[in-house]
Amino acid sequence: MRAPSVITPLDNLSRVVRGAPRIAMLAPPWIPVPPRAYGGIEAVVALLCEELASRGHDVTLFAAPGSRSAARVCTPLERAHPDDIGSALYEGDYVASVYDIIDRAAMNGEPFDVVHDHSGFTALAMAHRVSAPVVHTLHGPFDEHTRPFYERHGHKARLVAISHSQLEQAPPGVQVADAVSNPVLLEDWPLCEHKDDYLLWMGRMDPVKGAHRAIAAARRAGRRLVLAGPVQPGQHDYFARAIAPHLDGHQITFAGEVGGERRKELFARAKGFLMPIRWAEPFGMVMVEALACGTPIVAFPEGAAREIVIHGENGFHVADELEMSDAIEGLDAIDPFRCRESVAERYAVGIVVDGYEAVYDRVIRRATPRARFSDRPRPLTARRSGAAQIPHGRTGAANLEVLT
Repeated sequence: MRAPSVITPLDNLSRVVRGAPRIAMLAPPWIPVPPRAYGGIEAVVALLCEELASRGHDVTLFAAPGSRSAARVCTPLERAHPDDIGSALYEGDYVASVYDIIDRAAMNGEPFDVVHDHSGFTALAMAHRVSAPVVHTLHGPFDEHTRPFYERHGHKARLVAISHSQLEQAPPGVQVADAVSNPVLLEDWPLCEHKDDYLLWMGRMDPVKGAHRAIAAARRAGRRLVLAGPVQPGQHDYFARAIAPHLDGHQITFAGEVGGERRKELFARAKGFLMPIRWAEPFGMVMVEALACGTPIVAFPEGAAREIVIHGENGFHVADELEMSDAIEGLDAIDPFRCRESVAERYAVGIVVDGYEAVYDRVIRRATPRARFSDRPRPLTARRSGAAQIPHGRTGAANLEVLT
């Protein structure tokens, strides 16, 4: 990774390459990019910035202090806020500050061509007031809490789903034009053909993630289970009630929040990864990371797990804990090389960035001069021909699916 160029909110954001499309990438304000441990969105943003910068795009990453990137880095807030995730105070402060910087750049004759938001609700709600068109990646679900929000504000940006499952759940009248998956950099994840005799569950200690169900399945199968992940604010009661009593230091162990080489090692050496979720998770990066290491998945077919897990090829779909424990016995029949291949053909970072380049191109071409503070839209030329699609099921075609 190249050394970052850190700028202050009042610096002139001049182009790295004159004439290159200018992209403002908004990470969430809570933790640095890339994340040191837990941080799925931050990991996605890190990969997108690296690949876009390597293709010659002029990218500025707006993120929490401590962030590093091949893109230029701007940190509008004085510090990160890992213990205040979701705080309206800090999210509002962050987004307003970023939009002020973008508008000032436009007034100084250095407009951004597109804003790519990963930061959350505030940036979308205020997207109509910033001087560049906004692409908003939908990292969260459509549910009873978020549907009214997207019905009111979804038209203010181009919405991009991260799975077909998520796209299909869009409320009536909310236009989600594109589907582009989250990326993985395969070379970051070691392929391991010979596995240790333990199962892995990794995620937030939230009941919908199903750590307690993983415990039940592993106990019934008589297998060792390693649990890993953060216990975030509001999750301590669940952990104390449903998880801690089962931790025996032998069959059921808790590794805590892990990152770096330890995280990769846990994924690579596991015999299988358990995904007993009971909600329509939009993507599920842990599944992709496990598969990249050649580790098969046993999952409930909820949300994007139906797409990521190809039954009988890179894992199994099961209905409940009973079926999960039975499926564990079949993990040795899954080829680790096929697991990794199933990621390479659908979620490799190059394929994903092809898709986003196509999205940016459409947004830039459709932007009005008034919205962009410039005379005319400029075409964005992709390095590769074609663009990325999230294949449904096992197909691996690399063409962006545009639903408009």
